[in-house]
Amino acid sequence: MTKADLVEQVADAIGPGITRKDCALVVDGFLNAVKQALAQGQGIEIRGFGTFKVRQRKARMARNPRTGEPVKVPARTSPVFKPSKYFRAQVARLDAGDGPG
Repeated sequence: MTKADLVEQVADAIGPGITRKDCALVVDGFLNAVKQALAQGQGIEIRGFGTFKVRQRKARMARNPRTGEPVKVPARTSPVFKPSKYFRAQVARLDAGDGPG
C-alpha cells in the first residue's frame, strides 16, 4: 500500500464530507508529527495500534560478506515500531485464514 492508497482508503472511510486533498493533508500532518516526535527522542503510543519509539543500537563488529573481513559498525539511533496485542491478534487471524481475502 502506498501513501496515495492510504489517503484514498481514509477518505473513503470518512465519507463525502472531505476531499482527497484535505485527507492527504491530514495523513501528511500525522506522518510529520510522528517523524518530528521521534527526531526529538519522544515515543508515540496509539492505543489499539502500537508504539513508535527510538532505540539506541550498540556498536558492534560485523563481517564483510564478500571478503570475510571484520568491520566495525558504529552505535546509532534507530526508529522502531512495536504493534499492540490487539493489532498482532488481527494479523494472526489473517494469517490463519480467518480474515478477508
